[in-house]
Amino acid sequence: METNIIEKLNITFRKVFKDPQIKVYPEMTANDVEKWDSITHVVLIAEIEKDFNIKFKLKELIAMKNVGDCIRIVKEKLEN
Repeated sequence: METNIIEKLNITFRKVFKDPQIKVYPEMTANDVEKWDSITHVVLIAEIEKDFNIKFKLKELIAMKNVGDCIRIVKEKLEN
């Protein structure tokens, strides 16, 4: 399941950042992506919610420190 989430996140990240070469990895943060600022972060979260048909809680968003945290939370939501 985690591989499927990563593959889907790759598509989402490529769409949001308009970069067909981007590949997500668990340790990735906003510092690793040139165009990742506060505005694109909001767009990214909205796109992830749409693409996975989930809703993040505020406390989950605050707890996300990297893509690995996002993967874990998405996986938990899809399993419930």
